[in-house]
Amino acid sequence: MIGKKIRITATDLILLTGIGAAVVWLLYHTTVQAQYRWNWPAIPQYLLRLDAESGRWVPGLILQGVMVTLRLSIWATLLAMIIGTVMGLFRTSCSRYRRMIGTGYVELIRNIPVLVWIFIFYYFIGDRLLPAIGISRATLMDGGPLTGILRLLMAEPSRVPMFISGTVALAVYEGAYITEIIRAGIQSINKGQWEASSGLGFSRAQQLRHIIFPQALRRIMPPLAGQFISTIKDSAIVSVISIQELTFQGMELMAATFLTFEVWITILAIYFVLCLICSLLVERFEWHLKKETRAV
Repeated sequence: MIGKKIRITATDLILLTGIGAAVVWLLYHTTVQAQYRWNWPAIPQYLLRLDAESGRWVPGLILQGVMVTLRLSIWATLLAMIIGTVMGLFRTSCSRYRRMIGTGYVELIRNIPVLVWIFIFYYFIGDRLLPAIGISRATLMDGGPLTGILRLLMAEPSRVPMFISGTVALAVYEGAYITEIIRAGIQSINKGQWEASSGLGFSRAQQLRHIIFPQALRRIMPPLAGQFISTIKDSAIVSVISIQELTFQGMELMAATFLTFEVWITILAIYFVLCLICSLLVERFEWHLKKETRAV
């Protein structure tokens, strides 16, 4: 919690000592017994490299993967927010038919492995749906202004169909969890709020818009922010359909250089830093929400 001093107890010291001993043991067995030759100086060039033609520093393979991971996570979260909000409203609707749709969606997603969803969306959207509506690799690679926009917001034009497939699949998966967050937020509002707004003549849509949802928003924002962190970690699964995000770049780099430990330790550290930054921002956001609530 922000503002509180961190106290280190004897238990913490024991745990830290145990973790340190495990790390030392692992490094010893990796270096000595497995005769692994560490080559950390080779890693920085895959983060940033000097382009010989332009003379400028450009992102290396790993940093390119980080950018694709962030784009994928942001787009998937935005789409999942739309899906989750609609299905969350369905889950709390007075209509039994809508509740069945919302419940069926959540139960379906939760009980099917995400890897299966990735392949379904890849083969359906990437290979069937996008070409059917006139979007294919050939139409994306026209060299016009659209190419630069796609490269900035998504991925290389030739890989946009795969990017869209992975984004939609990830959004549908994360949307099920956001649905439950929205549902819980709406149902957490006291029934007296519903009754009072109904007594004033508000329709259900007006109740949700003006009374219920503004109050629920304060409660659901922290878990929604936490769900974005989960999306960053879950995005690694789309590497199976050759989306060049961080995990995919790590596998390609490891296969080309055989720097197994250096590559994966670097990628682990990058994921940790990304998620830690988001966690600290979420924690600070929660602190501000609580501060504003107390002030009110």
